[in-house]
Amino acid sequence: MTSHSRDTPQFYLTSPSACPYLPGKEERKVFTHIVGRRGRELNEILTQGGFRRSQTIAYRPACDTCRACVSVRVLVDEFEPSGNLKRVIRSNADLIGNEIPNRPSSEQYSLFRRYVDARHADGGMADMTVLDYSMMVEDSHVDTLLIEYRRRGIDSGITGRGEGGLIAVALTDVMSDGLSMVYSFYDPEHQARSPGTFMILDHIRRAKAMGLPYLYLGYWVEGSKKMGYKARFTPQERLSAHGWVRAG
Repeated sequence: MTSHSRDTPQFYLTSPSACPYLPGKEERKVFTHIVGRRGRELNEILTQGGFRRSQTIAYRPACDTCRACVSVRVLVDEFEPSGNLKRVIRSNADLIGNEIPNRPSSEQYSLFRRYVDARHADGGMADMTVLDYSMMVEDSHVDTLLIEYRRRGIDSGITGRGEGGLIAVALTDVMSDGLSMVYSFYDPEHQARSPGTFMILDHIRRAKAMGLPYLYLGYWVEGSKKMGYKARFTPQERLSAHGWVRAG
């Protein structure tokens, strides 16, 4: 029997299944495990090559007849928010994000459940238990953190932390060339303030402050309402067969 080192990635291909983004299409994914001493290095190489991380799995589409899923990353130093995006920033000026270690809490899971039940009740995460959520947050061999968003309080300017209940949460990987937003969710009662868009804008600000050139947003799918919003954040680069190409 052949054995493989934990530091040597082995790639696998999934069976076809219904595409969650484009009706009538099927998807397949190629994936590998991000474990061992080279976990962080491997995650960066794969992310730069169009993979996404979920726990200790890195995956990317490998569909037979479709190339609609396109990896995108925002050029944070050149980003200037449009008028609509500036309004989102103003609408959320009362929020502050606090970076914490990637450790789950009951408050996070309660918010996660409200978000999924309201926004993605028929999606793949609808049946996630508190243990599943804990694994999503904690099971990482790379530099991962959580950003919890709450309302600004009297002492927020001193402590850097908000007060009151959670309004939004982002699970984020920190890489040598950028931030990668793994997953984010928010209180559906605050949907009018566009918290999902605000978290992306806040991550662009954070990446720029950290001297990192990119914010990785995962896949943009032209024609998909679920993924079309990512085209709003320009200038950005999209991964093609010839490498990263500037768009917008």
